[in-house]
Amino acid sequence: MKHWIFTTLIGVLSFQFSTAQIRTPEASPLQKTEQIVGVTKMTIEYSRPSIKNRVVFGDLVPYGQIWRTGANWNTKISFDEPILVDGNRLEPGTYALYTIPNSHVWEFIFYENSDNWGLPEIWDEDRVVAKIMGEVMTLPINYETFTISIDNITHESANLGVVWEKTYVSIPIKFITDEIVQASISETIANHPEAEDYYAAAVYYLEADKDMNQALEWINQAIKQMGDNAEYFVYRQQALIYAKLGNRKEALKAAEKSLKLAEQAGNEDYVTLNKKSIEAWSS
Repeated sequence: MKHWIFTTLIGVLSFQFSTAQIRTPEASPLQKTEQIVGVTKMTIEYSRPSIKNRVVFGDLVPYGQIWRTGANWNTKISFDEPILVDGNRLEPGTYALYTIPNSHVWEFIFYENSDNWGLPEIWDEDRVVAKIMGEVMTLPINYETFTISIDNITHESANLGVVWEKTYVSIPIKFITDEIVQASISETIANHPEAEDYYAAAVYYLEADKDMNQALEWINQAIKQMGDNAEYFVYRQQALIYAKLGNRKEALKAAEKSLKLAEQAGNEDYVTLNKKSIEAWSS
């Protein structure tokens, strides 16, 4: 009888635990950050521990040892186009991001195998695809929660930053935006491009400070194909290209056309931009 009662009690408890519905917060919640840099999507997945009245660097996270750069599973960093880290080309894919913290400088390590809980059981140096050093900046206040940031974004670069406690350290990542865009332009222009394609190519050349004569040819072709449907922002880009070529007369004509269309469309931002340009180019 006692055996039956004990067995029944164990069964009830087992059922209760297997059907438990209580939800509790994660000690180190998962964070996923996505950022477009140029034409490349960059994704970071990592767990975010907090200080919780502890000394972090030099204690909880020892100096001079490889760290998972967060908590739980290794931190993952992904790119859908090739990128450059300290001159090393990393092909599209997902990498583990490890670091070796020190008081004045950190080493960032990009590792091919990204499916480890923390560090790999056996470290394989052949799986290291890039290493780069980053200098430590001491902050005036504590950052309670571990954070990885993507800052100082341009078409061709971004800084990957780590901040926790009073420590901030970052490294530069280079993106092959121009290589990708040039290939896209060449392929598209060679295969019956639409007006919007000519416009996009012209604007890219303008913003990237490339061949302005080529940019002018493309923007003029875009306007020709658009006809009466060419809008104020298209003429605005034509005006800027002419101005960069030093042709103020044509720049003014394009700016005045853009101004007129912007007024008709009720776009005050472009009205203001064109008025300022007309004033500057008329002097």
